[in-house]
Amino acid sequence: MPKIRRVFVANRGEIAVRIIRACRDLGIQTVQAYSEADANSLPVRLADEAVCVGVAASKHSYLNHAALIGAAKASGADAIHPGYGFLSENADFAELCEAAELVYIGAQSSVIRLMGDKAAARRLAAETGVPISHGSEDPLDNPERAAEIANRIGYPILVKAAAGGGGRGMRIVTTAADLRDSVERASMEAAAAFGSGAVYIEKYLHPVRHVEVQVLGDGKRVVHLGERDCTIQRRHQKLVEESPSSALTPGLRRRITESAVALASRVGYRSAGTIEYIVDEARQEFFFIEMNTRIQVEHPVTEMLTGLDLVALQIRIAAGEPLPFEQSQIRFTGHAIECRINAEDPERGFLPQPGTLTEYSAPSGPGVRVDSHAFPGYSLPPQYDSLIAKLIVLGTDREEARARMQRALREFHIVGVPTTVKFHQRLMAEPDFVTGNVHTRYLKDTMWAGHPAQKML
Repeated sequence: MPKIRRVFVANRGEIAVRIIRACRDLGIQTVQAYSEADANSLPVRLADEAVCVGVAASKHSYLNHAALIGAAKASGADAIHPGYGFLSENADFAELCEAAELVYIGAQSSVIRLMGDKAAARRLAAETGVPISHGSEDPLDNPERAAEIANRIGYPILVKAAAGGGGRGMRIVTTAADLRDSVERASMEAAAAFGSGAVYIEKYLHPVRHVEVQVLGDGKRVVHLGERDCTIQRRHQKLVEESPSSALTPGLRRRITESAVALASRVGYRSAGTIEYIVDEARQEFFFIEMNTRIQVEHPVTEMLTGLDLVALQIRIAAGEPLPFEQSQIRFTGHAIECRINAEDPERGFLPQPGTLTEYSAPSGPGVRVDSHAFPGYSLPPQYDSLIAKLIVLGTDREEARARMQRALREFHIVGVPTTVKFHQRLMAEPDFVTGNVHTRYLKDTMWAGHPAQKML
């Protein structure tokens, strides 16, 4: 791989560790960016070199375009990997990397910009023949237009940020009386989170499953690596991911994966990406939500099923290599489940609880993988997300994977902060989860129904 010899890791936490390890396997040197809050972090310890890019606040470090690119150039890096979150879907940052003659390990800046506009992405999906739910074709320009569209498609509706994701800038609206306030609040939240207050409307469907398709392209050809079911959520944030999805029949799986390949091919996609859908299991219908032009938090689920290294493939594609396999050569084996182990208190509405891990011991054994940046004595900075680790298991089928996850969760030992381990233990034993009878509001409406923290979900 002559084109990439030294990668600048423009992220932190477990994804930074993941990138460093993939680079090491490929014989590539790494330079880790870190904020003052992460000076003693595991990525800093593992990388060949580490450079402080600012104070703890993200806007002065992991979101600081000039600091990151300047540090990358000064370190002698010839490529930048943005991971997920932070600047991973920022078209301006990708363009600046390209202008600085740094290989951007991700999608093309033009594709990031196009698919980052959720309203534009919906239009493109419809033009490609991918099903979309009823809603506005363009961002809303005034409250009267919003009311007109809402009345036409019928309540309940979703008001969503045109830029960004992760549940921010999103509101469920059930009556016309709440529309104006919901649009204004969603717009303000979107502007604060993504720098754009543009919002659009789509029909709110319930009950539904959340299913995404992993795609991989080299700019000329696109393949899919199967789907992941991300239905278990709180406040539109994923808690558990698994594959294959029990909601898909073989016919629906074929249609949804073919639609993902068609849409990614339409934009000449390069790198790893994910196309997200809502699925009406009863009617066996699916509708496009958005495309994430980056590696996903839950990518290990796909890696466990396929035996492929998605981060290494990202790097190889960015170096100019073509996809090394055809669709027919990809094999899926068994069933994988991932649980996100966060420093959160489920009894208080999953409120983040940063602190010091006085004790930390991760599970292991057959079919168990843990992606983490944690260690005994590690202090979780309050400025960033609450993820401690991702626990991923593989079984020959869903029931074996579920049982293996229960075993692994029992082995996970973390002292110093509240975590979601016990929550996941309870979830794995819930009769509805055991049978796969869940939907995107399952936690709020069923599992946590009557719980004091229900209103916080």
